[in-house]
Amino acid sequence: MEVSTTVSAASGAPPEGASASAGDRTAQFITFTIGAEEYGVDIMAVREIKGWIETTTVPKAPAYVRGVINLRGVIVPIFDLRARFGGKLTEPTKSHVVIIVTVGARVIGLLVDAVSDILTVERDAIRPVPEMERRAEDGFLDGLVAIDSRMVTLISLANLFHADHGTLDAVAGAVTH
Repeated sequence: MEVSTTVSAASGAPPEGASASAGDRTAQFITFTIGAEEYGVDIMAVREIKGWIETTTVPKAPAYVRGVINLRGVIVPIFDLRARFGGKLTEPTKSHVVIIVTVGARVIGLLVDAVSDILTVERDAIRPVPEMERRAEDGFLDGLVAIDSRMVTLISLANLFHADHGTLDAVAGAVTH
């Protein structure tokens, strides 16, 4: 894993939850891949990164909820981001990774293909997501960063799981009862 990549460019709107350093001029993200696409989440939301482990299925959960794991006494729902983004369910292998994040008071696991690196960007290098015919549930896209020949899509975890608030409560309730 590369330790750090720094990017700077002209104007753009910074993501709301991006962690700040150096006087709020830079932000850091953990980047990861799903297929050929690269995404980033605020580094301050990441608790740990684990290799894939089997989950316990939760009845009546959405297809993108792979199940739950017990992480040192905390029941953590695992979301398959490929499926959450509208793709097919991931067929996890030993090379897949679960990124454990904190979203508000909740701890959630994100099943991804691989972690790429830690990305440090100037806030003005973060571009807004172009206006397209996006659905309301696509509001989890927080911005874009161009790095050489690659494009990293930044994700707002709060917005990604805002619509899933009831899902998270149902998963937690099914496990505790």
